[in-house]
Amino acid sequence: MPCTTILVGKNASYDGSTIIARNEDEMAGKFTPKRMQVVLPTDQPRIYRSVISHREIDLTGLESQRYTSVPDALGIDGIWAAAGVNECDVAMTATETITSNERVLGADPLVELKPAVGTEGQAGFVPEVPGGLGEEDFVTLVLPYIRSAREGVLRLGALLTEYGTYEMNGIAFSDLDEIWWLETIGGHHWIARRVPDDCYVTMPNQLGIDRFDLADAEGKGCEYLCSADLRAWMEAHHLDLTVRAAGAERDVFNPREAFGSASDADHVYNTPRAWSMQRHLNPHDNTWDGPQADYTPESDDIPWCRRPERLLTIEDVKYVLSLHYQGTPYDCYGSKGTDATRGCYRPIGINRNGQLAVLQLRPYAPAGCRAVQWMAFGCNAFNALVALYANVRVTPDYLTNTAAQVTTDNFYWSNRLVAALADAHFSPCVPHIEDYQQRVGALGHALLAATDEAVAQAGLSREGACELLEKANEQMAADLRRETDALLDKVLFTASLGMRNAFARSDG
Repeated sequence: MPCTTILVGKNASYDGSTIIARNEDEMAGKFTPKRMQVVLPTDQPRIYRSVISHREIDLTGLESQRYTSVPDALGIDGIWAAAGVNECDVAMTATETITSNERVLGADPLVELKPAVGTEGQAGFVPEVPGGLGEEDFVTLVLPYIRSAREGVLRLGALLTEYGTYEMNGIAFSDLDEIWWLETIGGHHWIARRVPDDCYVTMPNQLGIDRFDLADAEGKGCEYLCSADLRAWMEAHHLDLTVRAAGAERDVFNPREAFGSASDADHVYNTPRAWSMQRHLNPHDNTWDGPQADYTPESDDIPWCRRPERLLTIEDVKYVLSLHYQGTPYDCYGSKGTDATRGCYRPIGINRNGQLAVLQLRPYAPAGCRAVQWMAFGCNAFNALVALYANVRVTPDYLTNTAAQVTTDNFYWSNRLVAALADAHFSPCVPHIEDYQQRVGALGHALLAATDEAVAQAGLSREGACELLEKANEQMAADLRRETDALLDKVLFTASLGMRNAFARSDG
């Protein structure tokens, strides 16, 4: 899935929260409707079967928690739960599709479904062989059963070791204290790194981790974790490309070089997005433009993580996950550059953004209020983030009732309509979009502050706060619908004035 991820450590965020966020994007020429829901323990599958790989997993012996998710609305290709937070305030987003290379895929091939051959009961019949796990499955199989971010890494790692995967993916886990990032390596191997508390991470569909300490991963696992046999497997297949002095220790290596890619396609599709995000968040730490630039859109060595120049906000996360190269010759809506440069790189805020989930875990909030799932649907260049409490038993209908039919009765289709209209009339519509984004964001922050205070004053327990949080979410959804309908009205009017068949003279 062609997505973009940013992770923000607790000492890099504006309020001490851990923040993990990902755009879920579709393949070219495809748009999959999304919705938000809460999965109760009674609704969690007991025998899980993947639609894509036909892999069946027995979950009957596990105790499931309640959790939020953002599944495909139509369910044609499976659940694809995408992102959510469970009752222990552990968040997960899965997945960021990442790259690999021929050496890795030859050493540990992906585990793909092998269809049956022939007819059962007849000579020569070969039964189906299920494939491994993938983005369709991960959140459903992991998030309900973990109580920390580290536990999430270990549970997913065990599933990958046992069942394998049919694709290369990056998965984020967070709790109130830590963020962990896991990357799959071939069919069964994996690595994970703890995000430094004072750093943020940018992930644009490439294998990203650029430093790994095998000694720590095989020992205490303070900052790194991995497959048990990773070192031996790497040595057997000559995967480590790190140049070292004679006799130097072989514990530390660069996974991006060993397991990832640096292809011509990356330089158009992936690395420009990391460059764009870090150029915005650290404008003064490096030279980003011109012939003397430290990093260009096609640099293969853009850091996986770095300290921001200032503390990062929810609005910063939304902005970078909506970027279309503003202020550069590559902006598809801009006036700089040429026809050849504008639109030559894949933007982050692309037409096929399906949903954006920003999962914020706030250590200072009352226990029941700590997890906030900020949500947006549709193209991020034209939408807004809405603040929703995650410790609830039900989500507002406006975000849940997405169906195949286009309608303004839900948030997903309303955002898709706004984007399709505004794109062709970008300059006159931008003021309406920016005003809408600010209004919805301000309403969200105000609602969180008021509800946090109400929960604290009432001394409500985590479970006792659910009803109040559900009412707050319903109020937020009502405000959101009012603002979104008003935006659609303005954008439709502006787009109608700009139609090609307009004529200055009126009747009479």
